[in-house]
Amino acid sequence: MSGNPRVPLGVLDLVPVVSGSDASSALANTVDLAQRAEALGYGRYWFAEHHLNPGVAGTSPALLIALVAELTQRIRLGSGGVQSGHRTALSVVEEFGLLAARHPGRIDLGLGRSGGRDFLTKRLAGLSKEGQRPEGDRPPKPGAYRTDEGLLIPERPSMRHLAGSPRLAATADLLQQPDATTPEYDKLLDDIVGLLEGTYRAANGVPTEPVPGTGADVELWVLGSSAGESAAVAGRRALRFAGNYHVSPATVLEAVDAYREAFVPSEALPRPYVAVSADVVVAEDDDTAAQLASGYGLWVLGIRRGEGARAFPSPAESRAHRWSDEDRALVKDRVDTQFVGGPATVVAQLEQLQAATEADELVVTTVTHDHEARARSFALLAEAWFEGSTASSAAPTVAVSG
Repeated sequence: MSGNPRVPLGVLDLVPVVSGSDASSALANTVDLAQRAEALGYGRYWFAEHHLNPGVAGTSPALLIALVAELTQRIRLGSGGVQSGHRTALSVVEEFGLLAARHPGRIDLGLGRSGGRDFLTKRLAGLSKEGQRPEGDRPPKPGAYRTDEGLLIPERPSMRHLAGSPRLAATADLLQQPDATTPEYDKLLDDIVGLLEGTYRAANGVPTEPVPGTGADVELWVLGSSAGESAAVAGRRALRFAGNYHVSPATVLEAVDAYREAFVPSEALPRPYVAVSADVVVAEDDDTAAQLASGYGLWVLGIRRGEGARAFPSPAESRAHRWSDEDRALVKDRVDTQFVGGPATVVAQLEQLQAATEADELVVTTVTHDHEARARSFALLAEAWFEGSTASSAAPTVAVSG
């Protein structure tokens, strides 16, 4: 594909804590990596929101954006995404309005339909019943398969291990007041758009325009893993949509298809706009990359068991782990769909992902035990991806749409 346009690349940073290190070092690594990503030509740098995970220091996207924005100049910064289940529209708009007032033209607000006690209770109840899908999801195709482009779509894994997770229950209790309810996602998005655009009216009819917030130069995204509510809401409201192959590879095609099917054009966004994430590790050759990525399966295992992401293990720690067949099956979909190898290997896999999803942008996330190896992965990928491409590496800037 060299010489042809390639879509822009962005970064998703989980702010990983590695074994033998701490959160302070993880944050220093994040600042360093964001500065390098900007210099390399990545268009966006997003932060995920996770709680009570020993191996992830990214608990507050807004605070991370504020930290990194002061130490970079051009790269767009955003949330990938804010967990909406325990938030209010006003708190989100004021936070990101404040960021946009300080850094106009650089702030992305990505919202995920997760978190919150009501959301978690319904989700875990569904997971406890073998084979039950979240409301709105489509029946899965049987078994793993490859698309015409060669992209692997794995079999949808069982998530029953999460159903009884004490950690997830504790997280919901700590993030939300005892009598608080999780807002309906549809209504929350309506309120956020209304507050940003200045069209919101309080229940008593009073115009409500937060400052900063209303009129903020914020790009609004919806994040979704399936063909459920998130994809439909994003489409109906003509908002940008981010699907995650790196977390839910089995359902990414369903998600982007549902978004496009529901899409209603607006003046601000006349056609669907999709970003898709992938987990990658790039090194000088395939064998070196495989060594660097060796801790990934063990890291995912803690997440899938409901224990949370552990401190990312070293290659030696990974080699010492004794795997059961059950545990290997639990992480198989994620391990099989991680793009690992030399630059040519990973570029070819990313091209398959882009072609299969028709993504307008790709967002890559990388975790290795060694920070310099992680930074080198992003550098090698940028060099291979942008070299010979006629597309600009910068992400397009589009005004917020309602």
